[in-house]
Amino acid sequence: MSVDRRVALITGASRGIGAATARRLSSDGFSVVLTCRSGADAAQAVAQQCSSLGAQTLVLTGDCADPSVCKGWVDAALERFGRVDALINNAGKTHDGLLMRMSDEQFDDVLRTNLYSAFYLMRAVCRPMLRAKYGRIVNLSSVAGVSGNVGQSNYAASKAGLIGLTKSVAKELGGKGITVNAVAPGAIETDMTQQLPEENRSAMTSRISLGRMGTVEEVAAVIAFLASESSSYLTGQVLTVDGSLAL
Repeated sequence: MSVDRRVALITGASRGIGAATARRLSSDGFSVVLTCRSGADAAQAVAQQCSSLGAQTLVLTGDCADPSVCKGWVDAALERFGRVDALINNAGKTHDGLLMRMSDEQFDDVLRTNLYSAFYLMRAVCRPMLRAKYGRIVNLSSVAGVSGNVGQSNYAASKAGLIGLTKSVAKELGGKGITVNAVAPGAIETDMTQQLPEENRSAMTSRISLGRMGTVEEVAAVIAFLASESSSYLTGQVLTVDGSLAL
């Protein structure tokens, strides 16, 4: 059981923003529960990095679109550490396509992974947080959820839904010492964006006043602040980390 270190459960922690967040929180004194649907080897590698930073770690796999999996993750975290102080709902997926060609399955699949999973995990974690009278919940939205994006009606709907979910649950839990906030990244250097053609990357960065794409570490720094005790008077907010892309 963790006594001195707070504990964070991070979904989609095998790569990208999730992995960077796990490392950042570990360096900030958290122990971390890293979850992923696949890529268990990658998650274990991230866990080793976190361990080198002083964190106790637990790696769990499963499909976050399954409510029983989400509850099982929270139960496993409580069994191992006795607490869950912060929940970072980072897991997400895309299945792009124009509206007229998008199937029911494409729309539903993205909503279940990006939005439903956050609901399942927030529902599972709120009881132990309520007992502790303390908690930090951070949901990863996107600028697509703020301003929309062509060919991503399912993704944008899921990320906009996360904003509404964040604001509603923040009002429900605020009186119990639990804050709920969202982070909306813009164009971030990840495996996916690095595969974009150079002309697409140039067109994207031309719309950003800072003149570059963001890094996963810059997003993780904002998440770490929202997961910390220093953010105690900030709840129901959406912090856009996009270098002005959505303006």
